[in-house]
Amino acid sequence: MPPAKKRASDVDGKGPTKRRKKQKGDESDGSDIEGAAGADFDNEPDEATTEDSAFRLESPMLSGEVLFCGGTNWDLIGRRVLPKGVKPLGGPNLWGPHRLAALEGVKIRTVASGCNACHSVAITDEGKVYTWGRNEKGQLGLSDIIRRDMPTKVELLDSFNIVAASCGKNHTLFLTDRGQVLACGDNKMGQLGIGNQTQHVPCPMRVKYKGPPIRRIACGGEFSMISDINGNLYSFGCPEFGQLGHNTDGKYFVTSNKLEYKCEMTPRKVNVFIEKTRDGHVVPMTDVDVREIACGLNHALALDSKKRIFSWGFGGYGRLGHSEPKDELVPRLLKFFDGPNRGATQLQCGSSFSLAVHEAGALYFWGQSKPTGEATMYPKLVQDLAGWKIRSVGACYRSIMTCADESVVSWGPSPTYGELGYGENKMKSSTIAQEVKPLEGVHVHSVACGYGHSMMIARCDTEEEKKRLEKLPVFSP
Repeated sequence: MPPAKKRASDVDGKGPTKRRKKQKGDESDGSDIEGAAGADFDNEPDEATTEDSAFRLESPMLSGEVLFCGGTNWDLIGRRVLPKGVKPLGGPNLWGPHRLAALEGVKIRTVASGCNACHSVAITDEGKVYTWGRNEKGQLGLSDIIRRDMPTKVELLDSFNIVAASCGKNHTLFLTDRGQVLACGDNKMGQLGIGNQTQHVPCPMRVKYKGPPIRRIACGGEFSMISDINGNLYSFGCPEFGQLGHNTDGKYFVTSNKLEYKCEMTPRKVNVFIEKTRDGHVVPMTDVDVREIACGLNHALALDSKKRIFSWGFGGYGRLGHSEPKDELVPRLLKFFDGPNRGATQLQCGSSFSLAVHEAGALYFWGQSKPTGEATMYPKLVQDLAGWKIRSVGACYRSIMTCADESVVSWGPSPTYGELGYGENKMKSSTIAQEVKPLEGVHVHSVACGYGHSMMIARCDTEEEKKRLEKLPVFSP
């Protein structure tokens, strides 16, 4: 990617004047990052892309068939009762990995969901998008609010090559190969970044952002994070616990006893990253180039080019890893991963916990994944997986699934919906990491998890691999 980065800052004919403008605007509060396509869904290239039309984001090289396990009663997952006006459509819990009838024989390179999301996204080899699951706020991008039990193609995104997606509680972000971001779903807190707050947006719309192409996207419960090819981080949505990283929780009084939050409705740059010394001194850090981002319900993590981790937002149960349960209003360096041979390579957030893969391939956990018991206040090695090399990791609301060496390993406390994938009439939950036996002999490239479901991309290149997959049951509601 470095050459692309150089190109983005190249000086063309109008370069210097453009850059001078930008510097002037740098001191502003982020209001200069305003919309490209705003209210209408259009394909007009914005300034950044016309300046750099050769820019292309790489998509994942590996693809395969999607396997799915977990709850499919999308309206009821994570709820005690159905919301008013929702028909009880039901849906079984799939306790073991199933193939999906609608995606049989379709090569998928990316699957996405989120630890608070009851909907999923699958992206094909050609960059076409399928979505399914809960759709009360239009988060599937299918221009309606009707739930889908089977993967359904998002026709509105056909003109784009989508390389990544991320799911929040009720909203979705899509990233194109040109580094543009499209969003749909719930926008009550401005989490779509389209410049307003509306009940829901059922069609994907361009996020109001002008700047270098975007490289990474992540969705929290009701907020979103994006980072560009120069390593800058932007956030928008609900600021309640400081998870936007702007040194404020956005609270203000409307009347003497009514509190509201000042939501960010367009992407606003996160300007400050800090390190806290042992005696509590705050030192700002200037050399942060963000490479990966992950969001939980109300907290966020970022990984920079030096393999350091920063965490901020809601601090309950130690999910930020700073050995104290305080909220952090700006990204704070996680000391544990700072230093030679101590860096991290992957991040993942659950609802109230965080995970990181060490550069040596070990998995670290902090926070709390069980509703009872002790919280882990700082990163600790997952002992059950000591000695395994972790290739991919996914976090459900409380459960965890990983690709370790040639196996798929999962664990999570009761109650579960089948997201652990142990199979029919087998254990429903496990406090220790266990291999997913139905996937023995199947090579899984990557995993992604939703609130109560897991998805795996299984390799299906040879005849033998296809035969193995054909033994798995097919789910068609």
